Amino acid sequence: MSDKVSRIVERRVRHPESIAEAAAARTRPGSLFGSHGRTMIIAADHPARGANRVGDDPLAMADRGELLDRLCVALERPGVTGVLATADILEDLLLLGALEHKSVFGSMNRTGLAGSSFEIDDRFAGYDAETIGRMRFDGGKMLTRIALDDPHTPGVLADSANAVNELAERGLIGMIEPFLSHWAAGKITNDLSPAAVIRSITIASGLGRTSAYTWLKLPVVAEMERVLASSTLPAVLLGGEVKDPDAAFASWQKALSLPTVQGLVVGRSLLYPRDGDVAKAVDTAVGLL
Repeated sequence: MSDKVSRIVERRVRHPESIAEAAAARTRPGSLFGSHGRTMIIAADHPARGANRVGDDPLAMADRGELLDRLCVALERPGVTGVLATADILEDLLLLGALEHKSVFGSMNRTGLAGSSFEIDDRFAGYDAETIGRMRFDGGKMLTRIALDDPHTPGVLADSANAVNELAERGLIGMIEPFLSHWAAGKITNDLSPAAVIRSITIASGLGRTSAYTWLKLPVVAEMERVLASSTLPAVLLGGEVKDPDAAFASWQKALSLPTVQGLVVGRSLLYPRDGDVAKAVDTAVGLL
């Protein structure tokens, strides 16, 4: 067991109240943006949806000590502005003192477990707006998959709209990650064609009583200029699992020049790069900004 894990377990067992104390004492950043004028957010909410695979290793993200080591390396790199994760991971990072001067986004819905028959029924069982506000975080993120062939979709949209409303009432960002999805051979597949991404953006942009605090978390696909012309809402680009890093970095750099794009939210491709060098991967991504 790593020293980090031992320290966390000791405090969780002996002093569970220290999580709230660490959140209250944490120094928040003066801005969501780094000196480069962009966001560079590290995402680590995959395990809570049962999505632990990276490459050929189905349990790559399941070793919590290793994941925390990689997160700490990433968060220490110059230009990294924040992190997005579920409560268990964010609280581990709080206990390690790794969230000083970082923006923090809580993942709100994680019940659409990867590969399940109920994957679209993505109920909100993670963070809520009240807790995000109480913890002095900056916003919440909601995965919003829109499956026209699944009757759970209206509930997903309503839950996302409610989260947008409750976050906006507190002046907190509601980060919607929309996909137009469908069932194929018993699995949910996201349609990444430009037309489908545009449709998901126009649906997601209209959720809630106000869009004043709504941001979009979007994949980088073909025809991004046309895709991003479909909304004036601030957007951050998601990374996903990258097979060709050079091609991915080139596509991110091109999309970053578009007016609504505020930065990157990237997880596995930076935390688990093929060469194992987390610092190098993060520095390369920051260099795109």
